[in-house]
Amino acid sequence: MPDNIFERSYKSASSTGSGQQIHKKAVFFDADGTLCDMEKGVPQSTKEALKKLRENGHDAWLCTGRSRAFVSRYLEELPFTGMISACGATIEKDGERLFNKEMPPEVAKKSVEILRRYGLVPVMEGADFMYYDKDEYNTDVNWYTDLITESLGPKWRPIRGNEDCMRINKISAKMIKGCDAEAACRELSEYYDIIRHESGSGIAGTTIELVPKGFNKAVGISAVCRLFDVPWEDTIVFGDSNNDLAMFEYAAVKVAMGNSSEKIKALADYITQDMFHYGIRNGLEYLKLI
Repeated sequence: MPDNIFERSYKSASSTGSGQQIHKKAVFFDADGTLCDMEKGVPQSTKEALKKLRENGHDAWLCTGRSRAFVSRYLEELPFTGMISACGATIEKDGERLFNKEMPPEVAKKSVEILRRYGLVPVMEGADFMYYDKDEYNTDVNWYTDLITESLGPKWRPIRGNEDCMRINKISAKMIKGCDAEAACRELSEYYDIIRHESGSGIAGTTIELVPKGFNKAVGISAVCRLFDVPWEDTIVFGDSNNDLAMFEYAAVKVAMGNSSEKIKALADYITQDMFHYGIRNGLEYLKLI
């Protein structure tokens, strides 16, 4: 990641309500399958656990594969210290965008052409807008497509008519029957690092994520640590899917959700329950953070 995002440095003291100094931890949470469900939103137990985490003086960062445009209101309403989105390509705190890596428009256009040539459906994700054509990306491709469109509201744009001016951070390429994903990935590997998800892994199972070369969630977390003087040994991550692998390899403490992929579970220091069985609350209690 370019060094210019590290020009600013911040320090903050932490204390409980009584003024007692605490040892602040920085906890980074994946979104889908960890904090939230596409259809059901954020469980009440998770909301309460995050509130208590912040009240106890710790930092809570969203660290999602979703682009910033697709950070839904039910996530925005949580008491985050800041957000890392698009697998490390966008960082913000207190409503201020500190960094935003965008692909050149000509590369975005070429990416659409390559994906379509090999039978994949392109979903182009940016910090301000997401681009896809509704006649192409529909509920036959993913059952939750209408939920995405509803969540985006005015942040949705069609690819058609915007081919030359798309501002994107990453791509979610949707695999459909008969596509040649391997050929598409070979051609696109010049521009992107490729994240593959295990079959049956929740909403990501039919998706290949393409993120700018050199970017991932660990890069985003490392940038936050440098910006805000967070010691590595105070980093904790919660996640469930393969786009969390980089941050699980990086962080000091790793908590896998009960529904996690086998690769994530293999790296975890602790495996908690799934979100609907108090996984976030139980994980934070196990770490004695709430």
